[in-house]
Amino acid sequence: MDRWVIGAGASRRSRRAWTAVTHLGGTGTSVAAAAAPWFECCSLHDASRTALLTLTVSHLAVQIVKRTVVRTRPSRSGMHAAMVREPDRFSFPSGHAAAAMSVAVGYGVAFPALAVPLLVLALLVGFSRVRLGVHFPGDVLAGQGLALGTAALVLLFT
Repeated sequence: MDRWVIGAGASRRSRRAWTAVTHLGGTGTSVAAAAAPWFECCSLHDASRTALLTLTVSHLAVQIVKRTVVRTRPSRSGMHAAMVREPDRFSFPSGHAAAAMSVAVGYGVAFPALAVPLLVLALLVGFSRVRLGVHFPGDVLAGQGLALGTAALVLLFT
């Protein structure tokens, strides 16, 4: 993990770029991306519904697991300084990684031509959480896995 986290000496441009990527998995951005086409017709509405439902269910699951596992963040264990504000004190699983993956899968299933770019973006959001020192790699993988499992259930039952 040490080699993945940017240090205090990293360029301002690098810190800003990774911060911009990480904010794509934040609550406001994820909800906006999932909800924006809600009032559109047909496949856009269906994709929005799937993304919103997956996002909501995965967020609830993330919060339950976070408060059950109560794993501290890397910055709180003295490993690295966080390069962005931490939304809470718990690290496992990553909510940003889960949110980005939830929205990516919701739209990727509806629009297969966009699936690969959306999944790459979701993976970058997850990596940015490690890069900025606010999650361990396993936190990100767990968040992404939780989102994929949630998406599978949502798609199965809707």
